[in-house]
Amino acid sequence: MQSVLVIDDDITVRDVLNEFLISEKYRVTLEENGLAGLERLRKESFDIIFLDLAMPVMGGMDVLKAMKETQNSDTPCIIITAYGTVKNAVEAMRAGAFDYVTKPFRLDELGIIIKKALEVAKLKKENLRLKRELRKRYEFHGLIGSSPEMQRVYDLIEKIADTDSTVLITGESGTGKELIAKVIHYNSYRSGKNFVPLNCAAIPKDLLESELFGHEKGAFTGAINTRIGRFELASGGTLFLDEIGDLDPSLQVKLLRVLQEREFERIGSTKTIKVDVRILAATNRNLEERTREGKFREDLYYRLNVIPVHIPPLRDRKEDIPVLIEHFLKKHAKAKKRQNPRISKQLMDVLLRYKWPGNVRELENLIERLTILNPGQDVTMKDLPERFQTLAPATDKSQASVYSTEDLSLPPEGINLNNIVDTIERKLISEALGKSNGVKSKAATLLGLNRTTLVEKMKKKGIAITSKD
Repeated sequence: MQSVLVIDDDITVRDVLNEFLISEKYRVTLEENGLAGLERLRKESFDIIFLDLAMPVMGGMDVLKAMKETQNSDTPCIIITAYGTVKNAVEAMRAGAFDYVTKPFRLDELGIIIKKALEVAKLKKENLRLKRELRKRYEFHGLIGSSPEMQRVYDLIEKIADTDSTVLITGESGTGKELIAKVIHYNSYRSGKNFVPLNCAAIPKDLLESELFGHEKGAFTGAINTRIGRFELASGGTLFLDEIGDLDPSLQVKLLRVLQEREFERIGSTKTIKVDVRILAATNRNLEERTREGKFREDLYYRLNVIPVHIPPLRDRKEDIPVLIEHFLKKHAKAKKRQNPRISKQLMDVLLRYKWPGNVRELENLIERLTILNPGQDVTMKDLPERFQTLAPATDKSQASVYSTEDLSLPPEGINLNNIVDTIERKLISEALGKSNGVKSKAATLLGLNRTTLVEKMKKKGIAITSKD
């Protein structure tokens, strides 16, 4: 049963409202003055509040302002006012009241206002719930990946999230650039406002200007209505410009002006619109190189690249692959109401050796496929797409002999295991560097490591580090 609080010093009004609200199946609480009403608001939550403006001791306007500090700060408040004080009721609405009724009021009119207020309150609660879910989804602890490379990314975005600085997110397709942008937005003070994405490569250049800045009715053929652009939609929040490296040169100039002046005009209008928006941009292209080639404005590049965030490809952080697989297995098994497919150690080794050109997106798509086609089953090589078949576990003698343990035995006097492991690691790292002519990224590939891990091992073991890459 929904609850209503009536605060009015007129006993006749209280009685009429009480009788009507009870007949409409509401639980009703009555208070005869502002002080008592405010005290009640501090103790209980209500779905609707009726508040008289003209009361002795504490007037309705004072109660309205004070209730913003209570648990009923978002509860719809309907003002009760005499005909001659409608102006005061309008002022109360500007201060946060939902609507007003004039005395004497009609009960059918009252019922319509109550219904409308409850519908709006329900929408607000749903909106808040969705926003809380979004914030929870994009909290820092929701990011998957424990590799040193990703930890550095997380540390950086935690420092920059709650600022207004423009961020340029770079990385290959599928690395999760939009996810990082959302994490930045939902951990900033702008999180209560819109996060508006726009893929600059997905929209034809003759339509992109309208998407960004909007247009007036009749501005061009087909502009049958006024339309606001993404900058206005993102006002107060964040505009995420994905694939910014593909932006047409003519629009680069206009974007630069918005970044500098924080203002623009819709197409077909001379009215300047001020905008308060944070810009996050992303690209899988090398913007420095495109700048040198004259394909991207240098001044725009520097405006965007205030804080650069680079997302490393999945092949350079292979220790994240098992963690991501476990996460995606749980996610898709739950979403599709299926049991997790089982991935053996041998199959995991294959997935670790794969280069993942599509990065995290490709990995998730594979796990989704396996969840649908192999629910609760052991996944085998034949269940993987054709591109994985060349990575089947090697059985030739030369490869197997590297890992052979047949001749290993523990002597009676024991061994120093750390020294032996260190010696083996030194030998294999040196051989890999020799075979790759000192190119660390190639040596890391030969050893099944990422470049960062190899460099750390070289430093730890005192192996000379050249600057070839």
